[in-house]
Amino acid sequence: MAISRKETVIVSDRLVIEPPRKRDFKDWSHLRKRSRKHLQPWEPSWPEDANSRADWSRRLQAWKSGWQSGRAYVFLIRRLEDNELVGGVSLTNVRGWPADSASLGYWLGINFQGQGLMQEGVRAVCDWAFNNLHLHRIEAGILASNLRSRKVLESNGFREEGHAEKYLEIAGVRRDHVLFALVRRDVQH
Repeated sequence: MAISRKETVIVSDRLVIEPPRKRDFKDWSHLRKRSRKHLQPWEPSWPEDANSRADWSRRLQAWKSGWQSGRAYVFLIRRLEDNELVGGVSLTNVRGWPADSASLGYWLGINFQGQGLMQEGVRAVCDWAFNNLHLHRIEAGILASNLRSRKVLESNGFREEGHAEKYLEIAGVRRDHVLFALVRRDVQH
């Protein structure tokens, strides 16, 4: 059964989490520009036209295509109290049976660090994925130096599973990552 992109809305105590839409461009671009120095050390290399309307259009098309194929679910996270865009979270490389798994990624704007927003957002999206996508396992990889990211994962029940050499390209360099996973049986409700 396909999950409707247009009808998907995840609400937690303080957040509204929805797939990106055309109207989100200005908020997304502004937050990414303001947070660039903070985000770039943790992300793949940014394109030359990062945060432009052309960049947004390419991303939006890829995100829609991923959703339609059931291989990727990308969300933007807004505060419930004022609709302020705070970051994003994604489930990519979604694999069906027998794996029933996905890879988790997330980013948070510089001004929203240390408030527990990403912990809450990751929890809500993982619950949604287990309940709606019927996943068995959600995986994540982080740089060993990213202690905030480690805290987000561990606070949500993710367990460290190992080390992957040159796992992802980050800021133009293939980097080693610490691997984590959350297995359906690990989820506490």
